[in-house]
Amino acid sequence: MTTNLSVNINKIATLRNARGGNLPNVENVAVDCERFGAQGITIHPRPDERHIRHDDVFLLRPLVRTEFNIEGYPSPEFLDLVLKVKPEQVTLVPDAPDALTSSAGWEVAENFEFLCEVIERLKDAGIRTSIFVGTDIENIKMAAKTGADRIELYTGPYAVEYKKDPAKAIAPYAAAAKAAHNCGLGVNAGHDLSLENLAYFKQNVGYLNEVSIGHCLISDALYLGLEKTIKAYKDCLKDK
Repeated sequence: MTTNLSVNINKIATLRNARGGNLPNVENVAVDCERFGAQGITIHPRPDERHIRHDDVFLLRPLVRTEFNIEGYPSPEFLDLVLKVKPEQVTLVPDAPDALTSSAGWEVAENFEFLCEVIERLKDAGIRTSIFVGTDIENIKMAAKTGADRIELYTGPYAVEYKKDPAKAIAPYAAAAKAAHNCGLGVNAGHDLSLENLAYFKQNVGYLNEVSIGHCLISDALYLGLEKTIKAYKDCLKDK
């Protein structure tokens, strides 16, 4: 199946904010990512606006022509933002406000009623929903019961283990994706996916709708250029 590449542009905003002003221009980069072949744009606006700012979200909405995916913890402020902007997809993450990056998935059973309420509000607004989770299959089955459309598999552990034992690294993700599909969930994935490990992930994990990649992709673009980098990542996602 076709697996879409959604480019997370948070790091572009981080670079801009380090100097002030509007260089690099976040909106222009989003447009260029799509022009170079990205099938989606991902952002994760955090409460402290240390990279993507709320103003960026509203500026990006009319520019993104593919799929706009907004990640975040479903606080009242976040929900107010996404319900105004209405992206194609909202990915719910369990991050604390001061988290450096998303480093764990939801324990769905412990947050079941909360997630059900949030997902109902988003779906009523016509927004596809995805829950950020690990590979525990019982947890994924609970995610299906919330009414979510998809899960996003947290691939940080895969990236670490891949360097030591690719077969061992991929096994729980292949099983998790199959379980999600059997529950009627779409499957996304993201975190530390790179040119080193992405092709192997794609080849061995079925039912993969989308990968969201930011840090590694933007880092590679410093050497290869953005256009060549996006092409290289999309090549990793081709069916072999």
